[in-house]
Parts: sequence; C-alpha cells; structure tokens
Amino acid sequence: MAQEVRGVIAPGKNEPVRVETIVVPDPGPGEAVVRVQACGVCHTDLHYKQGGINDEFPFLLGHEAAGVVESVGEGVTDVAPGDFVILNWRAVCGNCRACLRGRPWYCFDTHNARQRMTLTNGTELSPALGIGAFAEKTLVASGQCTKVDPSVAPAVAGLLGCGVMAGIGAAINTGSVGRGDTVAVIGCGGVGDAAVAGAHLAGASRIIAVDVDDRKLETARTMGATHTVNSKEADPVEAIRDLTGGFGADVVIEAVGRPETYRQAFYARDLAGTVVLVGVPTPEMKLELPLLDVFGRGGALKSSWYGDCLPSRDFPMLVDLHLQGRLPLDKFVTETIRLDEVEKAFERMHHGDVLRSVVVF
Repeated sequence: MAQEVRGVIAPGKNEPVRVETIVVPDPGPGEAVVRVQACGVCHTDLHYKQGGINDEFPFLLGHEAAGVVESVGEGVTDVAPGDFVILNWRAVCGNCRACLRGRPWYCFDTHNARQRMTLTNGTELSPALGIGAFAEKTLVASGQCTKVDPSVAPAVAGLLGCGVMAGIGAAINTGSVGRGDTVAVIGCGGVGDAAVAGAHLAGASRIIAVDVDDRKLETARTMGATHTVNSKEADPVEAIRDLTGGFGADVVIEAVGRPETYRQAFYARDLAGTVVLVGVPTPEMKLELPLLDVFGRGGALKSSWYGDCLPSRDFPMLVDLHLQGRLPLDKFVTETIRLDEVEKAFERMHHGDVLRSVVVF
C-alpha cells in the first residue's frame, strides 16, 4: 500500500520550502522504495527552488542521500530489502550508444522511477534529479540504488551521491590526475574541495586552491591543498604559474561555472595541460577565447558530468577508502539538521557559512 511520509517541497519559484505530507506509492516494476537516513543540502536543490532548472513545480527536493532499501518491485534483482545504498541520479541504461561503447558513465538514457510521488490531494511532485530525498522515504528506479559497506555513516555516505563525487571524479576520472602532477582548483566550495581531495588521493605533488574567501581556502588546506591563492588579492593565473615553475598546472579544475574563472583556468594550465569544467554555468553565459590560443596551447578542454562516475564502480571504492582513513569524507559535513531546517540551511549555504548541511532522519 502507498505510504504517507514527511517531505520538503518547493511550492513555487523562490517561495520558502515547507514540510508536507508526501504519498509514496508501492514500487512498480524496476522500482524501489528507500527509507532515507541522511540527505545533504546541495546547491542544485537551491537551483530547483529558484526555478533555475525548470518550472515543473512543486518539487520534492533532496538528492544527495543514503538509506536502506525497504521494498522492491517486480524484476528487481540488483538490490533487496535491507541493503544499505547511496542514491545516484544517473542510473545507466546499459543499451544506449554510450553504454554499448563501454562508456556507461556517459549514458545518454539514464532513467528514474516511472510512478510519481504526490501530495495528499493528488498533486504530482517533481523529484529533484529524479530522487526527491528530503523525505523519510522516496521512490526511485532500482538502478539509482548503489550498495556500499553499511558500516559507513549515512551522513557521510550520502555526500557521494552528488557534490563530493562530482569533485573527486573531476580530478580522478575526467582530469586523470596522476602521481606527481600539479593541479589547481578554482572555486573551493563543496565540489572544489572534493576536487582537492581527489587530487590529493591521486598523488598530485602540488595542489593550488583558488578562492576569494580565506575561510574556504583554509578548509581546502585540510583537504590536501599545498598552496592557496586569494584571487581578490593576487592574479590567480600569475600566482599559479609562479607556483609551477612558470609553466602553469598540468590540470586546472574550474569549480565555479563562470566565464571569467574559466578563462583563468584556460590560461593557468601548462602547454598541453587539461582544463576540467565541473562548475555549472547558467544558460545565458557565453565564453570568448582566441581560437589561435585554443589551437596553440594544445591539451584538452573537458566538461565533467557527475565526475564522469560509474556509481557501481566508484561509490563502493570511495566508501572503502574513507573507512581505511585515506579519504576524509567526514570533513565535508559542517552540520547535521532536521527536515524543517532546510530553508535556513539554504541561507547558510548562500553566505558561504557551511561546506555541507546534512538532514539526518
């Protein structure tokens, strides 16, 4: 039978979020109901609230989550009730041209649950990134559930569902950072700090963190940054070159998503170096670069989708590294909050006061 649970919805553009009663249907074929244990407050949820993704209000917010599978629908064999899982928003199809070429992290036909969760009056909800995990329980496609070691804390594990995976993957998967490389990360929010942690994990010899906020730069040092640059006080391109023997970094990761910071990343890399864009731009932004510079500097200009991750491969590996003490995921959790404190968490995020607020059930 359908269940009624509490969940946080965004009722309309820029309206305050509120806790409502959500109706979660029984799982259909290929679906699973997950009892959510923790869900991070991600900037993408704020984009949904502000109408920056689309206008399919009301939204059921939350997507950076971990929990326990409660029930599964017909044909589900990859997870079972009782499994501890991290939710992912790119459930690969296995049949599209990317999957068939052996590149499932680029899957062009990712899928979500077919049924919709609703309000008690029948109003259908649009789940954020196909998940909707600011709720005590949520309905997802079974492929959105990735089993991991249940000994990891849910508040930590859930962060791999979005921002932390995006940053670590930008360094390791997209940027292919290797031992001895020099790396610069522009923008040290949650994703940028995760990119710093990923570069450190990969064995980079010099990791330069760039931001306009000294608080964020200090946090980046705790994640593995060897040098910091406040770009309000120094030209970041010149500073990165000075710190890399005058050449520029082997890999520069742009975690802001703005044309001006992308240009900085472009010119702060070494010849034949790599730029990785993981910051998300808005639709109206335009970029101008001299085509001769694009040609003459060589190398690669890449975008990183979800850290080019394959959840079934990357989530268990990163959880294991955390449990071994090699990846400090717990440092990303600034505070744990209740479901009715999400609106305040958005305000603290906007002011740069937190790395991650995490709703714990």
